[in-house]
Amino acid sequence: MWYWLFKYVLLGPILWLLGRPTVKGHENIPTDGAAILASNHQAVLDSFYLPLRVNRRITFLAKSEYFTGSGLKGAFQKWFFTAVGQVPIDRTGADAAQDALNAGLKVLGSGSLLGIYPEGTRSPDGRLYKGKTGMARLALESGVKVIPVAMVGTDKMNPIGSRMWRPAKVTVIVGEPIDFSRFEGMGGNRFVERAVTDEVMYKLMKLSGQEYVDIYAASLKNQAPTKPEAAVDVPAESGESVVDLVASAESKETEKTDKDSLPDAQAS
Repeated sequence: MWYWLFKYVLLGPILWLLGRPTVKGHENIPTDGAAILASNHQAVLDSFYLPLRVNRRITFLAKSEYFTGSGLKGAFQKWFFTAVGQVPIDRTGADAAQDALNAGLKVLGSGSLLGIYPEGTRSPDGRLYKGKTGMARLALESGVKVIPVAMVGTDKMNPIGSRMWRPAKVTVIVGEPIDFSRFEGMGGNRFVERAVTDEVMYKLMKLSGQEYVDIYAASLKNQAPTKPEAAVDVPAESGESVVDLVASAESKETEKTDKDSLPDAQAS
């Protein structure tokens, strides 16, 4: 009940007034059945405007910190995220990857829409960063299609570090569903999971028009401020060609598989 009250009564009208949101490709979202909505992530408001412009309810996997805060603010956050049906996941424990995977599979198993940010965190500078493979593992194990979604303009309305929203045009661009049934039975193969992830990131790059950077956004945030790194290695459009690229790259650097495989929670 609270989900729809926030969407249509308590918060939605304010979002409509400030962002004048439009949606392109809404017909690509199924009217029923499970699917993964994989979106770029430029601002906290992505998690507001995407549900606002999609008729069906969307569930995000939210980091557990939103549910464990102290004081009045912590209590409000816990109530808010619980009220709108978000699912908390602990990303710090030894079994974090499996727990997050199970939570995502449960949502998809109920026939619902699951929202995921493959980058794992907000872009620090408006560019599109390397995707984590948790989304791919969920897609391969559940067998559902992945629908790429580009959020445009939310970073202008809610820049990183800003406390106040400012009026700005917001556009939600929904791409065609991607069917990964050609990889059936290959879940858990890190090369295949990287291929699936990179194919989705390629679609997001094309839809959003963002510059692509082949490093994780979180790793850049953890570094000392340096000269921005040039965009490199645009993900290939074909899943098979990405497998070849990854096989070559993997011989040079081993990925941190467990951490990378976390289904990517709503994060800041």
